[in-house]
Amino acid sequence: MNYDDNVVRRLKRLEGQIRGVLHMMEEGKNCKDVIAQLSAVRSATDKAMAYIVAMNLEHCILEEQAKGNDTGTLVKEAVELLIKSR
Repeated sequence: MNYDDNVVRRLKRLEGQIRGVLHMMEEGKNCKDVIAQLSAVRSATDKAMAYIVAMNLEHCILEEQAKGNDTGTLVKEAVELLIKSR
């Protein structure tokens, strides 16, 4: 799979968020604030994973349709992958 610039940007933002959390911890910020930021990191990670799965699914469906094959299994596998990621 080819990962587009959108995926790279998402992951770079996540990297920055993680650095921000570490900085907050080094400064001794309130636990509530650190947890809130970590929650935002988790949410962004979930969205990045969903985006990657969706892009891959789209590519695979188009490929299988061009071959005249059924795509139902691909959708099921993508849903299972998302469920497993949680």
